[in-house]
Amino acid sequence: MRRVVISALLLLALGALVAWGVGGALGLSFGPVSVPVERAVAAPAAPLAAAPPISVISVPAEPRLTLAAKAVAAALAHRGLPEPAIGQEPAEGAGVTLRVVVGVAPFGSSLEAYRLGGDGAAITIEAAGVAGAATGLYAVADRIRSGSAVLPANGPAVFAPRLGLRLTDAGSVGREPDPAAFAAGTDYSLNTDVVGGALLPAAPWVDQAAVDRIDAQFRQFVEHSLAQGYNGVVVPGFLEYVTFALVGDGHAVYPAGDDHIARAQALVAAFAPVFRRAADLGMRVYLLTDMLAVSPPLGRYLEREFGGLKVADPRFWQVYQLGLTELFQAMPFAAGLMVRIGEGGDAYRQPGWDYSSKLAVTGAGAVRAMLRALLGTAGGAGKDLIFRTWTVGVGAVGDLHTNPASYAEVLGGIDDPHLIVSTKYTLGDFYSHLPFNGTLETGTHRRIVEFQARREFEGFGALPNDLTGLHQQALRRFLAANPHVEGVWTWTQDGGPLRAGPMTLYLRTGFWQLYDLNAYTLGRLAHDPGTPAEQLTADWVRQTFSSDPATVAAVCEMLALSREAVTKGLYIGAYADRSVRALGLEPPPMMWIFEWDIATGDSAALTSIYAVTAASGAVDAAVAEGERAVEVAARMRALITATDPATWRDPVLRAKLLDTLTYEADLFGTLGAYRTMVLRHVQWLDTGSSAAYSAWRSAERRYEAARAAHVTRYGGDVDLPAYNFTAADLGATRADRDPLMAWLARALFVLLLAALIAGATLRRSPALHALWTGATRPWRVARLDATVTRTDRILVLALPAAALVLSRLVHTWFAAPAHLVLTLGAWLLFALTARLLLGRRDPFLLWATIGGVALLRSLLLLAALAVRGPGHYWLEFWTAPTVRSVYICVAFAAFGWLFVATALVLRDHYHLRRRHVTATLLLAAGTPLTLLGALVTTLGLERALTIWNDQLALLPWGLSRILGITVYLGIPSTLPAATTAAGLVLSSIAAALLLARRRSPTPAR
Repeated sequence: MRRVVISALLLLALGALVAWGVGGALGLSFGPVSVPVERAVAAPAAPLAAAPPISVISVPAEPRLTLAAKAVAAALAHRGLPEPAIGQEPAEGAGVTLRVVVGVAPFGSSLEAYRLGGDGAAITIEAAGVAGAATGLYAVADRIRSGSAVLPANGPAVFAPRLGLRLTDAGSVGREPDPAAFAAGTDYSLNTDVVGGALLPAAPWVDQAAVDRIDAQFRQFVEHSLAQGYNGVVVPGFLEYVTFALVGDGHAVYPAGDDHIARAQALVAAFAPVFRRAADLGMRVYLLTDMLAVSPPLGRYLEREFGGLKVADPRFWQVYQLGLTELFQAMPFAAGLMVRIGEGGDAYRQPGWDYSSKLAVTGAGAVRAMLRALLGTAGGAGKDLIFRTWTVGVGAVGDLHTNPASYAEVLGGIDDPHLIVSTKYTLGDFYSHLPFNGTLETGTHRRIVEFQARREFEGFGALPNDLTGLHQQALRRFLAANPHVEGVWTWTQDGGPLRAGPMTLYLRTGFWQLYDLNAYTLGRLAHDPGTPAEQLTADWVRQTFSSDPATVAAVCEMLALSREAVTKGLYIGAYADRSVRALGLEPPPMMWIFEWDIATGDSAALTSIYAVTAASGAVDAAVAEGERAVEVAARMRALITATDPATWRDPVLRAKLLDTLTYEADLFGTLGAYRTMVLRHVQWLDTGSSAAYSAWRSAERRYEAARAAHVTRYGGDVDLPAYNFTAADLGATRADRDPLMAWLARALFVLLLAALIAGATLRRSPALHALWTGATRPWRVARLDATVTRTDRILVLALPAAALVLSRLVHTWFAAPAHLVLTLGAWLLFALTARLLLGRRDPFLLWATIGGVALLRSLLLLAALAVRGPGHYWLEFWTAPTVRSVYICVAFAAFGWLFVATALVLRDHYHLRRRHVTATLLLAAGTPLTLLGALVTTLGLERALTIWNDQLALLPWGLSRILGITVYLGIPSTLPAATTAAGLVLSSIAAALLLARRRSPTPAR
């Protein structure tokens, strides 16, 4: 008896240890953060300044200056004036001239500095070099298009961009409008390669017509970016242009005749001239790659030479150094290479080739080894290496992007003039409700700040979203805090899946003008961060929509309201304004939409959002936020409706804007009903309030009607696509069943409890009495009368089996067969294995013992489910650490009790020796591990977890469809194989014990 008590206490202690570990892994915690306050102001109505009637633009014969002069000519035509002539010298008697003088003494240290002056008859731009002259011409063109005065008010003045490096992505270059793919809305591929559309499966490897099409798109994008004030472009590509001819004998990586060689050479021949033209026009061209970039032959080479991905070994990076040397030789015009280590995997794979990326550089030592190696190569070639600090939370450097300590650990001491560190301006991804990124205020490295014009998490640019004021706040803060900030990187198109949102391709397809606003104003802010944000917005409106003062004022007021609409309609403020940690990660502030356009329905996200919101007493306020968003969207539409259509430059743009605002109000109405439904449902789970229950059911009816109308109206619309409510509906279906599941759990609990009480007190049924004894006092099982009826034999099996099946069905809302296969399969395999090892012995008391423990475990589960169903169970699991710890402690102890009870009945009743008992338990435990582990291994861990999660709705449905559950949570893909191996080891030990010489057991009595 003493040993039994010690065993029980030990099991409880182990359960407490497991509960502590689970609590540490889940660890929901939250606290306030300093979220920037946005105070949008609309520019008042103001007349346009008269455009100077320039008749001649005199520029030196240089392609960059000729292109910039054409931008001035186009601006004058935009204002309704004749296009001026462009030449080296103005003709006699010409009207107003714009003269460009190159070769004067420099105006400070900036190569882009220029002096602008003149009068009503002549305007002069003076610069030390071509870069400054071109910058001045583009500035004049912008002033003309904006309706601003061209000449400085107080006479000639010198201007220079505040930031010397102003990068863009590659826009929509290389992406084609595919209505069928966009309408499906299920392609979450993240590959951004611009040349894949030109790839052929065999020689000559590239389609020249596709190359010409991509060339035209790239040229259009570069010219537009130059006009907006940018001077650099980042183009994806590295491994596809490299043959590794400098490694070994030239064929150490790719054997002679390998298709990778011919394909890389063809791609270089086709696209190096395309990218060179951008460099010739004054754009710094950077290539972009993930690390670790691999191909199958390269992977085999690394395995041969280093035994795998030994990324912390400096020698490992020599092959990449030689590849980078080859790249710079093939594209000598390139300004450098940009590297990202924080994302990778199959979602980034380009269809049609076998290059891929791996999340392998995840330790501080590995990052430092990589940087030192690549900087050695880049510096030797006079090129820059831009290192992105972005990570998705994987590995030891998972918080490099947000943690100044991690930043210092990884990058401290790497002081190289060719290293530029690029970081997103937010303390996280491109969401609202986030603090500014403090790591941008630290360090001694050259820094650039990343911004996203087409906000992927806020409708993919389909919603009005004027970020000018927020971007200005961020930029001015970083410049004040860190003198090493020298540039920006604006994403005009990149970010998020390519075909899961609206079919807007920058400059080419759809209503791309909405996010062109942010690209334009970021270009202006990079030149002069002090320009009032409302002035920049008004300038863009005059260039894009209308020059009518009243219309401009109305559009500006609409845009000033856009941030309130977005931040209230797409976020739950009380949650979004907190720093939250869960599952060892920092969830984004928009977890109820995870990610992009997927309204989630999982218990982990929704119960956590409720817990954070309820902790500040803001549930009612959160509901009201959704209603306010709809009101603001309606006000925005009313402002545009009131404008005179005749004042718009293009009536199509006015119609698109009105359609967009109608869509926004509809979307926010649907999401508002959904947020109310989920918050009130969890509130009922938490409190049991009848008012919360009524509010939940009422909101559910509103949501179902709104969602149906939204999907009917916008489903398949490639311009204004419906949001994805699949996950939301999965969660809602399970929520609907919570009340019924609670009543079923109560009924089952009472029945099972009555059965056990009957077994403890009445003793009329040998089966019930045996179950009670086996569950609570297995050391007394041997004293029971073994004389039983057929009914008893059926009952001792049927009752525990029914309890296990029904309790687990209730636990899973009758909706998760995958969970039942694992849990019930484990019980069944354990029991059958133990039974088979008994041979011809009567198994009645073995069934009674195992069945009795199963009844205890089922009673414990049913007690938790009886409160308010599985929904309440998961609410407590995710958000109530004390309750969760107590439950896990007891549940684990009950699980361990199965082994103790089984061992006791095998020893005391069946008189098996200790070796035989040990072997039986090992084999009974090893069999389910082996078989179920093999099943999951066969399916693949990611697929198995996806099936399981889709049925239980515990984690975000989109997780497996975007990054993958295993990647995001850091679950080793080898776990099922390791589980199978562990089961085989246990089974092998059991077999060895059984086959060893031992005394024959005494026959059962």
